[in-house]
Amino acid sequence: MEGSWIHNLFFGTGVAHSLIIIAIVIAAGVVLGNFKVKGLTLGTTWVLFVGILLSHFGLRADPQVLSFVKDFGLILFVYAIGLSVGPNFFSSFKKGGLALNGWAFLIVFGACLCAWLIHKITGTSLLTMVGVMQGAVTNTPGLGAAQQTVTDSFAADAASASAMVEDLSLGYAVAYPMGVVGIILSILIIRFLFRIKLERESQLLDAKDSAKIAQPTVVTLEIVEGSLAAGKTVLALHEVCGFDIVLSRIRRKDLSVEIPTSKSVLYAGDRVRAVVSKNNLSKAFGVFGRAIENMGDEDWNILDKNLVARRVYVTRRSVDGKTLESLAIRHDYGVSITRILRTGIEIVPKPNTEIFVGDVLVAVGSQEDVEKVAKLVGNSQKRLYRPRIAPIFFGIALGILLGSLPIHFPFMPQAVKLGLAGGPLIVAILLSYFGHRVGFETYTTQSANLMIREMGLCLFLAAVGIGAGENFVSTLSSGGYLLVFYGVLITTVPLLAVGILARLISKTNYLTLMGLMAGSTTDPPALAFASETSGNSYPAIGYATVYPLSMFLRVVAAQIMTLLALS
Repeated sequence: MEGSWIHNLFFGTGVAHSLIIIAIVIAAGVVLGNFKVKGLTLGTTWVLFVGILLSHFGLRADPQVLSFVKDFGLILFVYAIGLSVGPNFFSSFKKGGLALNGWAFLIVFGACLCAWLIHKITGTSLLTMVGVMQGAVTNTPGLGAAQQTVTDSFAADAASASAMVEDLSLGYAVAYPMGVVGIILSILIIRFLFRIKLERESQLLDAKDSAKIAQPTVVTLEIVEGSLAAGKTVLALHEVCGFDIVLSRIRRKDLSVEIPTSKSVLYAGDRVRAVVSKNNLSKAFGVFGRAIENMGDEDWNILDKNLVARRVYVTRRSVDGKTLESLAIRHDYGVSITRILRTGIEIVPKPNTEIFVGDVLVAVGSQEDVEKVAKLVGNSQKRLYRPRIAPIFFGIALGILLGSLPIHFPFMPQAVKLGLAGGPLIVAILLSYFGHRVGFETYTTQSANLMIREMGLCLFLAAVGIGAGENFVSTLSSGGYLLVFYGVLITTVPLLAVGILARLISKTNYLTLMGLMAGSTTDPPALAFASETSGNSYPAIGYATVYPLSMFLRVVAAQIMTLLALS
């Protein structure tokens, strides 16, 4: 009897039993995900397979607890993704989002076509194939939409509705695990076919970002007689030089050093400490005259003993989203902001550059004036790293509300919903981009965002694996292996076809392509794999770019095909 409590804890019922099983599945899956074979790993996707294995051997959890954990984990994952990619989402959509969504549409259409052809060729029930298709592309909201369509269509015949819903669930359950693997394998096959080197792909995207963001370098320039800068004020120079440059200090002929203002006049023989983007260096040499290569930070520090260069942190909500010009930092405080550090990227600031909570400003001026600027923007690292729980859960609540909102179309007998994944993702993207304009602060540190993201994904995968494991082997042994094979075709054929075409025709970068393939199948494990493989946020941006439309199309397609199966 003394050991009965241990047996009940692992093989009994209740919340404690369910939670310890989920915790064991996640811990074991994460440990296995750390092992690599020839540099490749499935990462946290191992959590799914550990869940299936333990469930098959009798370690199962309460269905209601699993349902909550699965949905809540998915919400946490996609919401964290939305917060991290939101600031860059709209710019990436403008640059290539339409093309990416066009390819995503073809992937969704290809999956539907494959499912319909398999139904016609093999005689497999179209309703079963709808479930297989949703499992093959790991789209739980699509499965829910199909089940709801069946329930609403057979409201007067509960027994028939229940049997059809079970048919959908069975197809989904057997196809889902290989759907996850199939998406990841498709990503790897594309990499192998085109002999892609991840470092090279990352460098190509970094180069594009560098041109867009204008990554800075610091140089000392001497103004020569007859140059464009000689005799002009700083303001006049900015108006005619044709590129962005920040002058942090001026050394006059008498060796005095000053912080330039818009009215400061530049004379031949003056030397300036300037911050300019690397691709505009040659232009800067032409405007000022020549570079002084042997005059670095130490030399300037000797000359301007009264000036300091210091990093200050933007932590005050009142300045979130404000431009440098509106804050009048140079005009009112005599301090020059030479660089802005944002999520690991250095930006050359302009007067109309907006600053956000979490930014780091490189400020140059007197000790007293820099202190005033620090007080203006907050500069409280303790506040910056303090967790902001309320905005996260408020945003999640809005996301659930949006995901539950029925969207009616004239040609659809049932309303379409974005679901618990689509709604929170869209709200997170919108809040992270527009929130500061309405006083809503969404900033989270990178480590906090990763923690929320990984915990959510692990909870989701553990719940799906434990739920699918009970009947997984028996279904396979009784002929379900054919459904698994059909699911693999539905997963891989559209992904490989469109992936190859996108690479050949659009020259789509592989890191973006990984996000496209994961997002068009609305598959969080594939995104996790892509992010771990790339080591950067480029796949996540591609994922977020196509996810909303893909989710919508998957849900609509599931309902249309279900109605065709019932007609």
